[in-house]
Amino acid sequence: MKALVCHQYGPAGQLTVEHREDPQPGKGQVLVEVHAAALNFPDTLQIQGKYQFQPPLPFIPGSEVAGTVLAVGDGVQQFQPGERVMAFPGIGGMAGKVVAPASAVRSIPDNMDFRTAAGFAMVYTTSYYALKQRAQLKAGETLLVLGASGGVGMAAVELGKMLGARVIAAAGSEEKLQFVKQFDPDELVNYGDGELKEKVKALTDEKGADVIFDPVGGALFDQATRCINWNGRLLVVGFTSGQIPAYKANLALLKGASMVGVFLGRFRREEPQEYERNFAELLHFYAEGILKPIVTRHFPLEDYVAAFDVFTERRVMGKVVLDVRAPS
Repeated sequence: MKALVCHQYGPAGQLTVEHREDPQPGKGQVLVEVHAAALNFPDTLQIQGKYQFQPPLPFIPGSEVAGTVLAVGDGVQQFQPGERVMAFPGIGGMAGKVVAPASAVRSIPDNMDFRTAAGFAMVYTTSYYALKQRAQLKAGETLLVLGASGGVGMAAVELGKMLGARVIAAAGSEEKLQFVKQFDPDELVNYGDGELKEKVKALTDEKGADVIFDPVGGALFDQATRCINWNGRLLVVGFTSGQIPAYKANLALLKGASMVGVFLGRFRREEPQEYERNFAELLHFYAEGILKPIVTRHFPLEDYVAAFDVFTERRVMGKVVLDVRAPS
């Protein structure tokens, strides 16, 4: 099979496309022929050796894919060859074939294409968990979404509206805000000028946001702690800025606010029933047309450098996908 391989840590230009032996499904596993593989910010960190979970070298990046079942291992009865599925192997997805535990495979709704399926799970399950379980977002509350044009930010805007919140979508450029506008946020904020705190205060009668969704970190995090409402919840989702910020505890005291971590992998391990309930609800929302995810950029596997550059150059809007198999 053809695969994108990381032999040494560094930029995407050091990856290589090469032929590797086809994997075979073991007990409890599903072999998937990959049609599309999603790119996520952690992939850019992993190939540089900067992620908290690093597979041994060499490795094939890619944690979520969509395709068709080729074969199943012993004990797998819920999937059959030829079935359209999305899968979350954790690693190895940017290849012609990948094996995943049957527990990490889901059937694709009839109205979902492979590109959409490849990029659906991680961003929506992360954002839904953040808003539903971690923030316990209530209808009528004000939700501020930082990095709103990225994958998880886009999903947070969409889900926040669905849950009945007043949503302030924030991004670093007018182009990104125009992209987010299609998800019907109540307010748009450009924080490219460094004035996030002042703008959010002005939109909330100086109270601040009830819930702040932050996948960016860095200097924005510090501003977020200063524009949060009484009893507010600041969701720590990630650090796409590349900087892990420090939390000034006196601000939590003065605001009566909480800093709340959002780690999807741990949630899935510790509360599998709640995770599965969330996933089933999200697939239902999609099937009913309530959620409308957008894949904005897709590249052939051979154009992997251009695909990774969308992330490293901070040009992400929506989802980015690699077409491992040319669409029919």
